Amino acid sequence: MRIIKQSELLLLLFTFLAPIHACTKKENIPDNPIIEEFSAEINVSHEQIPVLTGKSQNLVLEIQLQVDSPSKYIIKSVKVNFEGTTDINDIESVRLSYIGKDAGSLADRQFGETMPASASVIFSDNLNISDPTAYFKVYVKLKDAIDLSHKINATCESIETGSGTIKNTETAETAGLRLGVALRKHGDDNVDTYRIPGLTTTNNGTLLAIYDIRRDMSRDLQGNIDIGLSRSTDGGQTWEAMRIVLDRGTWGGLPEKFNGISDANILVDKNTNTVFVAGLWMYGVIDSNGKWIEGLNEASADWNHQWKNKGSQPGFGVKETSQFLVTKSTDDGQTWSEPVNLTEMCKKEYWWLWAPAPGHGITLDNGTLVFPTQGRDANGNSFSNITWSEDGGETWTTSNFASQGTTENMVVQLSDGSIMLNARDGSNKGNMSDTNGRVISTTNNMGQTWTTHPTSRNALIEPGCMASIHKHEYTENGQKKSILFFSNPDSKVNRDHMTIKVSLDDGKTWPEKYWILLDEKSGRGYSCLTSVDENTIGILYEGSQADMVFQTVKISEILNK
Repeated sequence: MRIIKQSELLLLLFTFLAPIHACTKKENIPDNPIIEEFSAEINVSHEQIPVLTGKSQNLVLEIQLQVDSPSKYIIKSVKVNFEGTTDINDIESVRLSYIGKDAGSLADRQFGETMPASASVIFSDNLNISDPTAYFKVYVKLKDAIDLSHKINATCESIETGSGTIKNTETAETAGLRLGVALRKHGDDNVDTYRIPGLTTTNNGTLLAIYDIRRDMSRDLQGNIDIGLSRSTDGGQTWEAMRIVLDRGTWGGLPEKFNGISDANILVDKNTNTVFVAGLWMYGVIDSNGKWIEGLNEASADWNHQWKNKGSQPGFGVKETSQFLVTKSTDDGQTWSEPVNLTEMCKKEYWWLWAPAPGHGITLDNGTLVFPTQGRDANGNSFSNITWSEDGGETWTTSNFASQGTTENMVVQLSDGSIMLNARDGSNKGNMSDTNGRVISTTNNMGQTWTTHPTSRNALIEPGCMASIHKHEYTENGQKKSILFFSNPDSKVNRDHMTIKVSLDDGKTWPEKYWILLDEKSGRGYSCLTSVDENTIGILYEGSQADMVFQTVKISEILNK
């Protein structure tokens, strides 16, 4: 008769006296566990990023399974719960990816099959794991027709292993991920990069979005760059095919890469519904010594920038300075006129540069049209100012400087009738001190004189980036009211944390309780706001998930925070 050793007895007990705790949180332990006893837990995380229609997959959840050092185990299924999602019918399909033991891994091993959307989705597979940590990512694809006010909430309910089911005990509620539109993505229409958003709403309620079409590369002017436009007549839910608004082609016998147009601004004349788009055109290349380069052709690799060294110079001619072009539409943005060159009309001859500031312009209460503009003075130093028209865009006048050392800016009209200009300050880049802040100036005489606002350099931080300011008007109990909205990367260092901020007192304060974080990850950071309708604010921005992201926020959501 064979004597059973103590170790063998323990093994027999382990085999037949089920259930014995193979994990600290489990159910339905199989008769033949293949692993040692271990404890495990599930951790979930949600990055605040937009979930976009027009993208094949959107990350909505990251899952970490942490076990207590087993030699090997099997993951059989993962259960994902979408409870708290506004409308599960916004989702076309759900996919689960195993990315390995490292949260930052680029590996992508699909776990189970792509599943149709439902309140609870179970992914089944047979995945052998030998590491104590396993990371998963949950992706969704949205349907084309969605309600942009909706949100998605996802969490991991449980993970089934070869020895039992581990339940997620986290119960923390999340705000949900906002939906949006990937209006322009890298590679759309064979374009390398889309940059520099502008957004406005016509008198008919049509949304017009403009942007740089950087056909060959992401680099700034000079390059093969045109101004494109997307048009929506349903509040941004769907968008028409891209139109070309400004394109100089091979003007003057030079290739398109030496006829670039960039940094556009869009303005609706609220008196007539005529829409203007201003853009900056570079013809050829002016070298670092201020000399226009002769003999350029398709093979030439010469490059310079209007803000770099002497890339734009005093004078009015196309071989001396970058040109300020304006095109217009009288049919709600469907077709566009041949551009008019305003350079000689408005630029001081001794300035090195006069250019649109990207974003949108405004119509004042008295009907005056105002473009935010920028440039370089007689010494090549930067400035911000405005350019305005009192005759419906036939003639334009450029103001004195609102500030110097600043560039891209946007403007609003305050309740007292004055104009507030909010500008990017070059000294903010890398500035971590309390003086990091947008430069704010006001004028009540169309820019003949300017006053520094009390919030200048102390209220709205930036990493050195274009930003947007917009006045939203609405009616409450029969009384007209207005709110100021501001958007930019809420950081002193990086172009991340794209945030909408709100002022209820004409820009005197920007209470943090009203802030809306849209995208915490890094993007190129430019943005533009508009009023979609009386109840909704819209934003077009350069985000982490697409070149051009469009999203909306209900005014009631902000005011009820």
